[in-house]
Amino acid sequence: MSPVALVTGAARGIGAATVDALVADGWHVLAVDRCRDVDGIEYAMATPAELDAVVGRHPGGVLGLVGDARSAQDMALAVETAVAQFGAVDAAVAAAGVIAGGAPLWETTDDVYDAVMSVNLDGVRRLFSAAVPALLEAPTPRHGRLVAIASAAASVGLERLAVYSAAKHAVVGLVRGVAAELATTGITANAICPGSTRTSMLEASAAIYGLASAEDFAAQQPIGRLLEPSEPAALIAWLCSSASSGVTGAALAVDGGMTTV
Repeated sequence: MSPVALVTGAARGIGAATVDALVADGWHVLAVDRCRDVDGIEYAMATPAELDAVVGRHPGGVLGLVGDARSAQDMALAVETAVAQFGAVDAAVAAAGVIAGGAPLWETTDDVYDAVMSVNLDGVRRLFSAAVPALLEAPTPRHGRLVAIASAAASVGLERLAVYSAAKHAVVGLVRGVAAELATTGITANAICPGSTRTSMLEASAAIYGLASAEDFAAQQPIGRLLEPSEPAALIAWLCSSASSGVTGAALAVDGGMTTV
């Protein structure tokens, strides 16, 4: 029987690449995305057509669901749907995320603060809170997996992105706390910290800094290029695998060396 993963933010970027990577490893996936814009965020969110495209790449292996990671009801429905359609939930990947900024903290509006914190932090909390009871239903020895996408911003401070940095620092703290709470259960919890990755979010970051293109961020990474979404997705897929059983409470960098300099 194929293992089953639930992935939020699955319609594009690292979330979509994670769906692809998990399916390639033999998983069934419930791919969840809000598929509509978020108040306080200036760039467009993923569309239903983008979510349909992810599902269409994997006939029979992926089911799409429109849902907001910030909503306890939507995440409960996602877990229920995964169990009903595929029989279980073995992994939950919190990939939904947004970025906003441009002003110093003291000039940041409540709309921007609420959007960034709610999607990036509360979205992880809501998914994990819905998924853990389902993971605990598995017989022992369990091999449940929780993974959240943090950021290189989880270990540094970024000018004009104080709220985003705070949210990603908090994601790492939340993951480590959950890992401690689940330490004896066979369920692991980890975060990954990507650097500049070729996504719509990175284009929005370029706009915040007045850059001509997201390609300008390549200079920040010692490898001299942007990451492709498939690269952090590969780490997520490994963390969901049985091979990662000794790793929990970690915040693993996949940032082209950005945080080493």
